[in-house]
Amino acid sequence: MKTVLFLFISLFAAQSIAQDTLDELLKKHNKNSVPYITVQELAMPKTDAIILDAREPKEFEVSHIKNATLVGYDFFDVKTVTNKYTNKDQKIVVYCSIGIRSETIAKKLKDEGYTNIFNLYGGIFEWKNNDFTVVDSEDNETEQIHTFNEAWSKWLTKGIKVFETTSTKK
Repeated sequence: MKTVLFLFISLFAAQSIAQDTLDELLKKHNKNSVPYITVQELAMPKTDAIILDAREPKEFEVSHIKNATLVGYDFFDVKTVTNKYTNKDQKIVVYCSIGIRSETIAKKLKDEGYTNIFNLYGGIFEWKNNDFTVVDSEDNETEQIHTFNEAWSKWLTKGIKVFETTSTKK
């Protein structure tokens, strides 16, 4: 099973490297089931969106968008969101590294009746590539971004690329 998973991830990463632009990559892997929001729109001072991080804890610990709530991907439980955020008309933005995993999570929330939900175009990579700040697990600004693996790191053009970390949470 681990071999099959490794082969799948390797094939997915190889296809991702072959894409020339982020737009092409997202068109290939996403279904546009949730509208995008740009990093510039999210960064506007008047934005009062709830920000959900659909990456894994080891990625979130390295850095995340300030005030984001980790919801994860592999072990995402929609009830963790529906129990905490009961106003289904509140603006919610979901992000991941580049916008593929976040579309899946955002679609699950849309299916639960959330009406004002968006996928952050380009994810945290695009956020950092546009010089917006990220914070670490202690809420300190950092230049580090967990890029999931070396193949995905090509989409991050600014900041310090981190591929592997050891969880600091106990």
